Amino acid sequence: MRKFNNTQYFKVQKDTEDIVSDVIRQVYSALTEKGYNPVNQIVGYVMSGDPTYITSHKGARSLIMRVERDEIIEELLRYYIDNVFN
Repeated sequence: MRKFNNTQYFKVQKDTEDIVSDVIRQVYSALTEKGYNPVNQIVGYVMSGDPTYITSHKGARSLIMRVERDEIIEELLRYYIDNVFN
């Protein structure tokens, strides 16, 4: 049985951060070009895991499925914290 008294550490490698950031940028661009609200569509994908929230335009759907949803959340949260609190 696991003990829940200790905090576990989770570290993302810098290479992964760069890849996720690039994926978000490209998916955002493709969604915008197709006239979708990119924030709503990306949130829908992250919350549900359903790739149909992301357009297939410019390969955005296959691109976003190459990274884990938790990595997307981490990158978005990191960006928010860096820009709001620092």
